[in-house]
Amino acid sequence: MLTELYGENKMKVLITGAVGFIGFHLSKELVEKNFNVIGIDNINDYYDINLKNRRLEKLSKYENFEFRKVDLKDKEVINGIFAEFNPEYVVNLAAQAGVRYSIENPYAYVDSNLIGFVNILEACRHFPVKHLLYASSSSVYGGNTVVPFSTNHQVDHPVSLYAATKKSNELMAHTYSHLYNIPTTGLRFFTVYGPWGRPDMAYFSFTKNIIEGKPIKVFNHGKMERDFTYIDDIVEGIEKLLTKPPKYNPDWDERDGDLSSSTAPYKVYNIGNNGPVKLEEFISVIEEKVGVEANKIYMDMQPGDVLRTYADVSDLERDIDFKPNTSIEEGIGKFVDWYREYYNC
Repeated sequence: MLTELYGENKMKVLITGAVGFIGFHLSKELVEKNFNVIGIDNINDYYDINLKNRRLEKLSKYENFEFRKVDLKDKEVINGIFAEFNPEYVVNLAAQAGVRYSIENPYAYVDSNLIGFVNILEACRHFPVKHLLYASSSSVYGGNTVVPFSTNHQVDHPVSLYAATKKSNELMAHTYSHLYNIPTTGLRFFTVYGPWGRPDMAYFSFTKNIIEGKPIKVFNHGKMERDFTYIDDIVEGIEKLLTKPPKYNPDWDERDGDLSSSTAPYKVYNIGNNGPVKLEEFISVIEEKVGVEANKIYMDMQPGDVLRTYADVSDLERDIDFKPNTSIEEGIGKFVDWYREYYNC
């Protein structure tokens, strides 16, 4: 772990989207390991603000956590935060999330995922950092059908604007790595779930509706597969990569087929459970943990959705000797326990 490597040296880590789902868990993990964390978030109303405020309330109890409420679009404010805190490491998790929402509100994705990310890149350029990690997504694989999805596969056929913005982030990061020697690592997350999660995610709404005796909508008649990845595995992956920035590699050759790196200090990884689960099976586990059978309404595929996600994590294993391995039985069990406690039901 990082504290074993650096002892009591309090490295400064700036985390954007710090009171989002992944940002909250990562911030909590790092402050508990004695790092100074600067968290920024605009606390928007895309989903329950009360849940976000509860996360912030928990983080604010730590003396080594500093919070600023700011939108990534505010370039001058972002630069001011970098100038004030001079972070050594940056983890950009702030983004407008949601595939289906991107069809209804495209400009929200342009503002946050494109303009906001450029502001972070520019700040890292003018206030140099040791490593910038940023959230990409399994959605970049879009219409790809060859599985498991590898970081060496082409990702030029997104099927949602959300996916297109995440692919754009990877291209923008590479440009800044090439031009300004900023070490950047993109993290393609695969269907993250767990306690303190996002209410707009299917597993969250399934649990809520099953407990409340309401029907659940099962898209594509349940004939989909997802590489569900438990939040603790995501956090561990980020933590292990934090102090391992990619390096300039003059020997890189595109003819070798490695599309996840280049001559620049740039790298992209999948972080997924490396084992897709059928949606029907996933729902069955939720039913088992809740103790109630769901009333299912089967529906057609939603626009922007994909049939299957499946992560090849071989380069993650090779570079940091890590592979997510939390079973859905364990992960959903922990989520349902948290849900019942949090909502007192």
